[in-house]
Amino acid sequence: MAADEPKPTKPGKPEQARAQKGGAQPPQKGGGAAKGGAGAKGAPGGGKGKGPGRPERQPQAAAEAAREGGAKGDRSQRAPRPKDYKPRLKSHYENVLRTDLTKQFGYANPMQIPRLEKIVLNMGIGEAVNDRKKVDSAAKDLGMIAGQRAVITRSRKSIATYKLRDGMPIGCKVTLRGDRMYEFMDRLVTIALPRVKDFRGLNPKSFDGRGNFALGLKEHIVFPEIDYDQVAEIWGLDVVVCTTAASDDEARALLRGFNFPFRN
Repeated sequence: MAADEPKPTKPGKPEQARAQKGGAQPPQKGGGAAKGGAGAKGAPGGGKGKGPGRPERQPQAAAEAAREGGAKGDRSQRAPRPKDYKPRLKSHYENVLRTDLTKQFGYANPMQIPRLEKIVLNMGIGEAVNDRKKVDSAAKDLGMIAGQRAVITRSRKSIATYKLRDGMPIGCKVTLRGDRMYEFMDRLVTIALPRVKDFRGLNPKSFDGRGNFALGLKEHIVFPEIDYDQVAEIWGLDVVVCTTAASDDEARALLRGFNFPFRN
């Protein structure tokens, strides 16, 4: 072969063979076609492992917010509170009740005046041993009543008689402080307790000797936040009102000032 004669080029593959091998067209130089053959890298439907027209995944935070809903809700859609907002019972305590308690017990220091510390709501779900969904349903209802997310409580030890294992969910609880505490107490006294069947007043002796008061409700549907038509089961609810009172008499006088309907 002469030196000036050009070398013969290799015959190209047929178009049909190229299409069967995995690509509709060979990638052009500088074109940047994707390996999957749906478009350029980064274009909708393109990229490695994605077929044409596949929707993008929803962000995890947005998916969780949409799934939770219920008690927590979407904070961006809530109406902001006024800057000078104060619950009705909190204003009553600061303007009226503090003065009345000072005159009744003769406190020398304003820090001795008893006040509300917290309110604890508790639901015990014994049937949750056989069905975990009942705890989730009760926690959702409790969150709607309290206005904040409920915490699921778990067993601390195993009891073979009740088929209970250590760490199993058996209830839920919520601890309220600040403005939510006063708002819940207002709804409890003015709406929930009057709706209790055959209600004849609270027991004035349900104190623990340290100024804390406890009451029990047989039906949690007495609260207006619960829709009776959508409730699967009716649960009991324990309410514990914790105060800073040094004695039961002071705590009883404090709660009477909040219009707690004690029996005579």
